[in-house]
Amino acid sequence: MERRLMLSVLGGAALGATERLQAAVVRKQQAHPYFPDSVLQDHSGKSVRFYTDLLKGKVVVINMMYTVCTRICPTNIARLREVQAQLGKRSGQDVHLYSLTLRPDIDSPEALAAYARQFDTAPGWSFLTGDPQEMDVIRRRLGFYDADPVADADIANHTGALRLGNVDRDRWLMMPNRTVATQVVKAIDNLM
Repeated sequence: MERRLMLSVLGGAALGATERLQAAVVRKQQAHPYFPDSVLQDHSGKSVRFYTDLLKGKVVVINMMYTVCTRICPTNIARLREVQAQLGKRSGQDVHLYSLTLRPDIDSPEALAAYARQFDTAPGWSFLTGDPQEMDVIRRRLGFYDADPVADADIANHTGALRLGNVDRDRWLMMPNRTVATQVVKAIDNLM
């Protein structure tokens, strides 16, 4: 009886150690410890990974939007268009702009492409959609949520903030969408 108990305990300990080792291997294989590497589609229909392709090694400006929003999204996108114009050739090279949809259920790559054309965006700015659950995780990891779950569930009340980041330096800040373009560009320069 004692021998069976000892073998059972040793087997359980070995199993626990194996599970911990497997979990450590999975963590090591993850692209980033905080940001998911979810597969998204940009407005051209190209599949990209959130961390590996969009964030890693880059300075980024990110906002949340959806194409049928009539409140803050048009103003936010117009302001980002001003930022992109001020960045000039740096847009898409030194600084990458990303607009992530809050409504992946309606914002297909085609809908996002039409929206990008509507605002005359230039190369270096990607509009992105993906699996609704993955998009929600990304939104929350970027800080685009309300702590009140009732308020957070009301998509019409989404934040008009911009998230700026230098991923390699792990430097992040958030700015209101009403910030003038020159101040946004100055904040980007400070991150670099």
